[in-house]
Amino acid sequence: MLRLRRLSRSTLVSFAGLLVGVVGLVVQWVAEPSKFSDAQSSFGVAFPPGILFIVASGLLVLCTARWWWHAVFGVLIAFWIVGVGTLAGQLTPNLTSHNAGTVAGNLIMAAGLALAFVAGVLSMVTARRTRRTALSSPAG
Repeated sequence: MLRLRRLSRSTLVSFAGLLVGVVGLVVQWVAEPSKFSDAQSSFGVAFPPGILFIVASGLLVLCTARWWWHAVFGVLIAFWIVGVGTLAGQLTPNLTSHNAGTVAGNLIMAAGLALAFVAGVLSMVTARRTRRTALSSPAG
């Protein structure tokens, strides 16, 4: 818990976005478990494997918190799931589904991951600027 106090506000918001993304996946899973049957057989887990990817990304963000670029893992998973998922045509069918739970879960997931993306980028920019300023200021 002490380590979380040292994280920037942007990083904490990014974690919150990742958590909301997981909640969105859980909502989709509860609404239509059969949608994840192919992925479950491929990964051997009893829940949507996207949850594992998001949690792993969050853990990588936490483990690399000492470096200015630490939030890149949350940014990348958010971009992969929402950005690449949209471009590949995987996200749109869920948004137009007849199942209201699938649509709601997808909206929750996309909103959370979009928040994680923006907050993660902001966290990295702020940390980089702070580091650059600290390195260029004269020691006194």
